Amino acid sequence: MKYYSTNGNAPIADLHKAVVKGLAEDRGLYMPEKIKQLPKDFFDNIDKMSFQEIAYTVADAFFGEDVEADALKKIVYDTLSFDCPVVKVKDNIYTLELFHGPTLAFKDVGARFMARLLQYFIRQENGKGQVNVLVATSGDTGSAVANGFLGVEGIHVYVLYPKGKVSPIQECQFTTLGKNITAIEVDGVFDDCQALVKNAFMDAELNQHMKLTSANSINVARFLPQAFYYFNAYARMKALGKADNLVMCVPSGNFGNICAALFGHEMGLPIARFIAANNANDIFYNYLQTGRYEPKPSKQTLANAMDVGDPSNFARIYDLYGKSHERISSLIGGATYGDEQIRQTMRQCYEETDYVLDPHGACGYQALVDGLKPGEVGVFCETAHPAKFKEKVDDILGIDVDIPARLRAFMQGQKQSVPMTKDFADFKQYLMNQ
Repeated sequence: MKYYSTNGNAPIADLHKAVVKGLAEDRGLYMPEKIKQLPKDFFDNIDKMSFQEIAYTVADAFFGEDVEADALKKIVYDTLSFDCPVVKVKDNIYTLELFHGPTLAFKDVGARFMARLLQYFIRQENGKGQVNVLVATSGDTGSAVANGFLGVEGIHVYVLYPKGKVSPIQECQFTTLGKNITAIEVDGVFDDCQALVKNAFMDAELNQHMKLTSANSINVARFLPQAFYYFNAYARMKALGKADNLVMCVPSGNFGNICAALFGHEMGLPIARFIAANNANDIFYNYLQTGRYEPKPSKQTLANAMDVGDPSNFARIYDLYGKSHERISSLIGGATYGDEQIRQTMRQCYEETDYVLDPHGACGYQALVDGLKPGEVGVFCETAHPAKFKEKVDDILGIDVDIPARLRAFMQGQKQSVPMTKDFADFKQYLMNQ
């Protein structure tokens, strides 16, 4: 499979280059030249298949031309050592629980897959130098990537995060690991962290000094595997006899997660329509209303992992649908919620159903409450375990959320981080000294 840049001014790349480089030379995002349709019998029998079997079929369509079958199967099965179940919350509203992995967040799937695929390519290169992964995080990406790559030979990870703007539990999941993981605490917001990463990829001197790649959802090996669990959700809903008019609602920040779902739809996944649920960072919502994409500085909210003012993966969605606002808005609806509405939704859902939402999932749940039409069944992504936002959830619901053992283990570690300004010159100098 060949990959082109969304900006259209970079050389065509193979999968190896797209994964190792992360970002194209013209600062565009890599897109596969074609999206393979999956056969009808796959969808006819999908409800009888396991999550891993489903995921391997999807992975083969994406990556089978470039990765040996046995190796790809091992990568998929190793990645999915946990389930992503569908759970009923109330009549016609279900949640796709994506927090059963090692760091209790949806990004475990993409991060673990990418770590294994990158290691596969490094071994093909016979260990020609260390690969340095740069990743900006607004919360869960940092922990998922850091833990996905922890101890992987030949790879060093630098996690850039905005000082004081991720939850204490999220922070301890990537600042306490040591080994081949370095946490960099940036005096700024997520967009500043992301800008530092993108500028690093474009700096010729820095790239001559060290081999750089990204594990943000800008990397095809990070965002494409997230399609796996949408196919699995459809399979589980089909087994319940509720897949005929299915609406998928995705809490959206940098838009990698919903982008993966849309790629699945292009492969034939029979989802009737999608809803992108935003917090107060409503750039995509406004695009749907007006046809104008106008990035803004991000606002800090309760749902901090969605605090993104210029979502990178909008470029992929725009490209996927031929830059047509009409095509995009006919398939994808939008919703946006402020902090007070998020609090109210969390309380109301808990009172009515006993289900504990995290602030991000609350946006997805409320969008379905507000937006489902008669005869539709909605599935929203619960993207992180509520315990990752324990202080907020406990305060809003008046409960004491239990902290899972694997999360408690992170909290007992010692914080190790490097303070950094948002000035690229400072970041470059730091990396040049590594």
